[in-house]
Amino acid sequence: MRRPRFKAPPEHSLAYYHCISRVVDRQFVFGPEEKEQFVTFLRLYERFCGVRVVTYCVMSNHFHVLVEVPQRPAELPDDEALLKRLAEVYRGSGGAGAIRQHLAALRKAGAHAEAEAYRGTFFARMWDVSAFMKLLKQRFTQWFNRTRGRKGTLWEERFKSVLVEGAGPALSAMAAYIDMNPVRAGVVSDPKEFRWCGYAAAVAGVKEARAGLRIVADAVSGQAVAGNQVLREYRLWLYGTGEEEGLDEAGGPLRRGFGAEDVQAVLAAKGRLDRWQMLRCRVRYFSDGVALGTRNFVNEVFAALREHFGVNRASGARPMRGVEAAGLCTMRDLRVRVLG
Repeated sequence: MRRPRFKAPPEHSLAYYHCISRVVDRQFVFGPEEKEQFVTFLRLYERFCGVRVVTYCVMSNHFHVLVEVPQRPAELPDDEALLKRLAEVYRGSGGAGAIRQHLAALRKAGAHAEAEAYRGTFFARMWDVSAFMKLLKQRFTQWFNRTRGRKGTLWEERFKSVLVEGAGPALSAMAAYIDMNPVRAGVVSDPKEFRWCGYAAAVAGVKEARAGLRIVADAVSGQAVAGNQVLREYRLWLYGTGEEEGLDEAGGPLRRGFGAEDVQAVLAAKGRLDRWQMLRCRVRYFSDGVALGTRNFVNEVFAALREHFGVNRASGARPMRGVEAAGLCTMRDLRVRVLG
């Protein structure tokens, strides 16, 4: 029996999740066309589901997305607002028109309870990380199978998720970790050169991408960052204020930080990795830690989900081993292959 997905306690008005999903058999099927189409669907279902993508990265055989999920609103959108969202999802298929006609027929007949139940089938797909990921992955699979003449599942398994604290260093560390994926993979030396990640999209002027990174920039600075400073603040965070010696005329770092040899030397000496070195490695806490944040945050999540843990476990928070993580804790105490 598979474990239930850990979600934010209901009293949290906003929840942040790092979600990861891989292609079946780890096949490298995402080329430029596939990545572009995936980002198109990502933005489409972001709007439909009422969530916000903070940042993302689409690699050749998997993707990462950091998503902000608000609570379901007490007052749901009216019929026209719902139909407007559906029209975008069903564009060109006629599906939205059929939904409009059915809803109008129920209203005309005075069957308002049935109309609300019908509306509820669509609202069940909104303001929920599982519904967002299901729609995104299903829609992309349908497009991919149709255009490639294939059948069957595209994804290896259900997606992984880590619940991330929305304030302080946790959210910003996770966002940077996601945007640094192509650097860790050796695809590019600077994430702004990889067009299928949130940071590169923000540099290119994509409004939604800049709005997502503004959340991170505000979290880093502890206050609202002016719009024209968002990219600079985020870039300084990406490269580590202690390691970067300013920016050149093109916006690149004058000193790019540590290479793989530096990281391996620290590990060989049984030392702890600082934040910038950590972002150059694959750190399992960011994908397998269940929840990531301060000790208080992780313990709060643990208390809310206490029934999912054994009776002998007294607390939820476990410190991240091997990295200088500014007091960050996770739910799982990873002892084997923390870095890889």
